[in-house]
Amino acid sequence: MAQALGFTDEDLRRLAGSRSYERGLGYVSAVSRLEIGETAITAAVDGTDCYQVELTEDGDGGVTGWCDCPYGQEGNFCKHCVAVGLALLGQARSVPQQRSAAASRTRLLDTWLESRTREDLLALVREHLADDRDLRRRLELRAATAGEDTGIVREQILSLLDTRPFARHGYVEYADAHAYGQQAAEAVTALRALTASGRAADAVDVAREALSALGRTYGEIDDSDGLIGDVAAGLAEGHLAACLAARPDPVRTADWLVTHLLDGLNDATDIDLFDYHKVLGEPGLHRARELVVAAWRANPKGWAEKYLMERLLKADGGSVDARVTVHAADLAPNGHTHLVIAKELEAAGRPPEALEWAERGLREAAPECGPDGELVAFVCERYARTGRLADVVTLRRDLLRARPTLAAYQDLRTAARTAGTWKEPERTGAREVLRAVGTPKTGRWYGGSVLVDALMDDGDLDTAWQAAADGYADQPQWLALADRIRDQRPADALTVYLRWIEPLRKQTGDGTYERMTELLLSTRACHRALGTEAEFTTYLAALRADQKRKRKLMAMLDQHGL
Repeated sequence: MAQALGFTDEDLRRLAGSRSYERGLGYVSAVSRLEIGETAITAAVDGTDCYQVELTEDGDGGVTGWCDCPYGQEGNFCKHCVAVGLALLGQARSVPQQRSAAASRTRLLDTWLESRTREDLLALVREHLADDRDLRRRLELRAATAGEDTGIVREQILSLLDTRPFARHGYVEYADAHAYGQQAAEAVTALRALTASGRAADAVDVAREALSALGRTYGEIDDSDGLIGDVAAGLAEGHLAACLAARPDPVRTADWLVTHLLDGLNDATDIDLFDYHKVLGEPGLHRARELVVAAWRANPKGWAEKYLMERLLKADGGSVDARVTVHAADLAPNGHTHLVIAKELEAAGRPPEALEWAERGLREAAPECGPDGELVAFVCERYARTGRLADVVTLRRDLLRARPTLAAYQDLRTAARTAGTWKEPERTGAREVLRAVGTPKTGRWYGGSVLVDALMDDGDLDTAWQAAADGYADQPQWLALADRIRDQRPADALTVYLRWIEPLRKQTGDGTYERMTELLLSTRACHRALGTEAEFTTYLAALRADQKRKRKLMAMLDQHGL
């Protein structure tokens, strides 16, 4: 029997955060076309635009969400996902029945297809081929791989990897990457089929062209979801499988591999030279070593040359000192290479030398970029292991003074608390460092300060409020602070919301209307906490009268019960 929902409204709040959850409450009525499948739920949500949402329950009873709104495309569980989740919870009792119905529809379709004759199915396929160009191209490719003309397969595989139909501005954006990835995945299927059909030697050549083609364009694709990376990995696996089946000339194979790995086209595929040891044999491996060493000697600071040389030394069991020599030939200005050397030495049982290299990295880090965060953590951890907690605090304090960021403040706070010194004058001194960075300015709003962020992070909201009043906060910080104090100090929060509503009255656009609606919802919450809802009703009526010509705004206010 179908299972009931495995998540609650509290799960939605946890995934989205309080702010997005509260915004999602106002969008439940905007959910439409809710469709419940066996595992996935899809719906549309009308907001600034009509957004498509998909929720999927995982095996552990949790839920994940995807939405094509800008915030959702960044990987966030957005307010539209919340709205769909809440709409689903509102009809939770009917979910098992709807899932059973979805499963029944699937079984019915399978049964119907199995009952058709060969002629019926051919007619059905041909009918869809006439209307679906993508389906036709995919089946044409599969037919070509079963035939004898490798040239047709090659052309079609390269066509599948062509990004131009998806690159509206010379770049495949996130919204188009999924469709491109689905198309490109067919190239992997075709390549494997070519090998399986007994034409592995042809597959080797086609795979190399395909890998080079994708390598040239991969940097122009927003592959945030990793779909194109999966295609690249599939092509690489297909090339290796074809090589294992065809056994091409090992020396020529070594030439191609090293050239491919050195020319910067391996970012997507991440081919490892030594995965080909069975294909290369000793002659090929010898040739590869010659090429790698020569390339590194010619360009010891080249990233690819350096990486291959390091990989070669590790595979051949080279000494740690030899590896240190390779690393030391090109020290990164942020000390990251010092960290790599330190880790190599520590793994070799030489911790004192490892710490010396790490400390050297801190000293030699360029002021404009500062030391690598992992390097700092490495040194702090080694200090802590030997009881040098005061040295950890000193290091963190120096880093805060050099680069006064919220992260640096948080790191100093953690170190000082561990050492038992997060009290006066340490805490006051740290805050003064941040105060000195953002000097109050008058006459205009300006970017907010780290000081306000740090005070809010400390939970010291009274001091944060005072710092904001002294001019250290920008609009986002004022609003974040208002959200934090709203339950305890609704009157103060109310002044912030009202202040930022006023300039929006003179602006137009969907984004502006959505922002004003959100601020009005927060304003209403403050009035409710203060027991002055009648005052809010009067204010809202006046605002609606003033803004009545903005029909989109009026529709949004109606949608949220304002």
